[in-house]
Amino acid sequence: MRRYHRRMHTYRIGEAAALMGVSADTLRRWVDSGRLTAERDEQGRRIIPGPALAAFAREVARSAERDNPGSSARNRFSGIVTEVILGDVSAQVEIQAGPFRVVSMISRESAEELKLEPGVPAVAVIKSTNVVVETP
Repeated sequence: MRRYHRRMHTYRIGEAAALMGVSADTLRRWVDSGRLTAERDEQGRRIIPGPALAAFAREVARSAERDNPGSSARNRFSGIVTEVILGDVSAQVEIQAGPFRVVSMISRESAEELKLEPGVPAVAVIKSTNVVVETP
């Protein structure tokens, strides 16, 4: 097996919570209940080992996939519609999904059938063969 990092990456509670899209209190409850592993750093603060957070994130995502088995798409972002711009044939729909802004071009007919307007809950389902990966 190939190793990518010599030193394991760790996350503080707030960082891990932001990555998971939950509050720090929710993440602390997951740690306290044993759902997620945490360790203590030299100052006694709780830290989450990167591999443990990745495994937990996979588990959460897979349970969400099991809730919707009728789709081959694996990238789902639940959020709220923030803007809809209707054109003659198409519509630009903007969804805020946690810290992520997702913009989609769909047919005007679809936007009207779905009754999309600001404030409506929506899920952006993304099926892509080309995904760019960047590091912060």
